[in-house]
Amino acid sequence: MPKESSDSKTANHSAAKPKSTTKQELLSGFLLELRRGTVILCVLAKLKQPAYGYKLINDLSGTGIAIDANTLYPLLRRLEAQGLLTSTWNTDGAKPRKYYSTTDLGNELLNDLVRSWNQTVEDLNDILQEA
Repeated sequence: MPKESSDSKTANHSAAKPKSTTKQELLSGFLLELRRGTVILCVLAKLKQPAYGYKLINDLSGTGIAIDANTLYPLLRRLEAQGLLTSTWNTDGAKPRKYYSTTDLGNELLNDLVRSWNQTVEDLNDILQEA
């Protein structure tokens, strides 16, 4: 069987029809990517003070960072498994609630992330001013 040349592979890729995507769909996708990268930073920052999941959802959405429970709770479990959060059950009220807070490692990582975030914002601002 003959081998395809690199030219024929290129031709096959360029012959593919581009997906029809609206500007709004593109924007929505890009904003989702930006948001995903900031959610961990937001969660760690908010959990410097102990909070339960539903309160965290409300606090974040009150600052414009909407997060769904189906996104938050797996993230909390993952961060806890990574040693960045700790959790305790509070059964004093009518409803038992699991409170999460950052560990020392979580606080150290948060400080590193904040430094990196601030540098990234500064770099992006420089780039955007040139545009």
